[in-house]
Amino acid sequence: MTSIVFKMYNYFHVRFNYDRGSFGCSIVNGEYGISIDSSETWFDQADFDKFFSDLQKQIELRIPNKFLEHHGW
Repeated sequence: MTSIVFKMYNYFHVRFNYDRGSFGCSIVNGEYGISIDSSETWFDQADFDKFFSDLQKQIELRIPNKFLEHHGW
C-alpha cells in the first residue's frame, strides 16, 4: 500500500493511492478527499495514458477557466 501526494496546475493537491493492485486518485480537501473517477482501476490491466488523461480532464473541470488561461494552460 502506498500513497503519493502531488500538486497539479499549481492549484490542487492530488493523492494517488495504490493498495493490492487497485489504485485511484482524489483531490486533497482537508480530512476527506474528493474522489476522481476513472475507468482504469486495476494496475495490471490499466491503460495509464487513459488514466492520466481522465485525471487531467477531471482536474481541469474543477479549476476556474480564468486561472488556467492566466497561466497559459
